Amino acid sequence: MAELKRTPLYAEYKKLGAKTVDFGGWDLPVQFSSIKGEHEATRTKAGLFDVSHMGEVLVEGDGSLSFLQKMLTNDVSKLEPGKAQYTIMCYENGGTVDDLIVYQLETDKYLLVINAANREKDVEWLEKHQENGVSIKDLSDEYVQLALQGPKAVEILQSITKTDVSEIKFFRFIADVSIDNVKDGAIVSRTGYTGEDGFEIYLPAASGPDLWQVLLEAGDKHGIRPVGLGARDTLRFEANLALYGQELSAEISPIEAGLGFAVKTKKEDEFIGKQVLKKQKEEGPSRKLVGIEMIDKGIPRTHYEVFDGEKPIGFVTTGTQSPTLGKNVGLALLDCNYTEMGTEVTVQVRKKRLQAKVVPTPFYKR
Repeated sequence: MAELKRTPLYAEYKKLGAKTVDFGGWDLPVQFSSIKGEHEATRTKAGLFDVSHMGEVLVEGDGSLSFLQKMLTNDVSKLEPGKAQYTIMCYENGGTVDDLIVYQLETDKYLLVINAANREKDVEWLEKHQENGVSIKDLSDEYVQLALQGPKAVEILQSITKTDVSEIKFFRFIADVSIDNVKDGAIVSRTGYTGEDGFEIYLPAASGPDLWQVLLEAGDKHGIRPVGLGARDTLRFEANLALYGQELSAEISPIEAGLGFAVKTKKEDEFIGKQVLKKQKEEGPSRKLVGIEMIDKGIPRTHYEVFDGEKPIGFVTTGTQSPTLGKNVGLALLDCNYTEMGTEVTVQVRKKRLQAKVVPTPFYKR
């Protein structure tokens, strides 16, 4: 058995009695108190997440823009220093290598934030296509990443920095922000994975525990809660934010997953998978990700099959009882003929087939 990796904050959450699990080779907190309580705190007050297991890759050099235009589906030329962009890296067949956020730090200098489980694969993929004038460095072990999310996020962060964080617009960031009682400067980005307002904060690994403590202390009077993977998943699911390995994979394209907004087939650059994705965009894919809500009593879990009568028509990618809505809902990748709103289908829940219907997503909007 390979030893589980731990973030620099492991000791901090163990002090708080967190229950940890193996998540893609990392020993991470699934919950600190209760998933429902942490979910509700993030929706109504503030949640603090350690997401330091995520990968960070620096791409720089005078060929970096043309290289990233070839590797990524979104139009990287629209970036400027201080701007971030959600984008996808695809295979030639349109399947997904990974979804990620790219930050333009300076001209010809970009930080790619990738999914932890894909780190080695992503770096290999980038290096396989590396061109002259491009440097690729995996800096994942040098960073910690904390996410402060929820309606009180701005107020909490503002109380510990002189930088006006309310001025940071969505998908913008400020580099080298000074935070009280934290030695290193931080990249503060107005992004998140919960459907709430908030920030993702990157800084050198050694300063992670200090930032964690400072944020919890500053947020105490606002009802901040440390949050584990359990609520992170229910929060992103309600907001219809894709999870790699479930809504996206080597077999599922971003068009099928409803992420066409991040696939710019009209950009001049020929990116990997462009022709397949362009065809899917123009003709429509043969299957599509939709929301489903259970009519019968039961929860549509990941990988459960979906049927029309005896005919298999797709499968559930993520499903749970929504803590915010109190309903049993799921995301399902279905044959396009069954994706109209209100269409009734059945879900194989253990030994029973239970009625469900197609509903709009996201399930939650703030």
